[in-house]
Amino acid sequence: MTKFESSVKIIPYSEEKVYNKLSDLNNLESVRERIPEDKVKDLSFDADTLSFSVPAIGPLSLRIVERDPTRCIKFETVDSPVFFNLWVQIVPVTEAECKMKLTVGMEINPIMKGMIQKPLQEGLEKMAETLAAIPY
Repeated sequence: MTKFESSVKIIPYSEEKVYNKLSDLNNLESVRERIPEDKVKDLSFDADTLSFSVPAIGPLSLRIVERDPTRCIKFETVDSPVFFNLWVQIVPVTEAECKMKLTVGMEINPIMKGMIQKPLQEGLEKMAETLAAIPY
């Protein structure tokens, strides 16, 4: 499995607040306007599933498959052209601050890796920056 990781982001909120917001996807409504429409289209979600369309890839759906309270939220794709996992890891720093890192894991051949590595890494970094910037 090939892994892609975002840089670690410092979030000025407790890990409990961050986890509680991110572990219920209905909370994405508050960040909908921050998502660039040229990168992500047809965004819809419920408590456990997030669906959207990405140019050049098509429709993707992610479902939460595991919640480790205040520590990690694990997603995997469903009904998507590309299968991958996404982990949101949260680590406390102080009572009012935590660190977050996003990791994507996928089975891809070396040729595909060369083609998607840069845009995937940039997208993962942008997603981490957006999640770090929202109010919890």
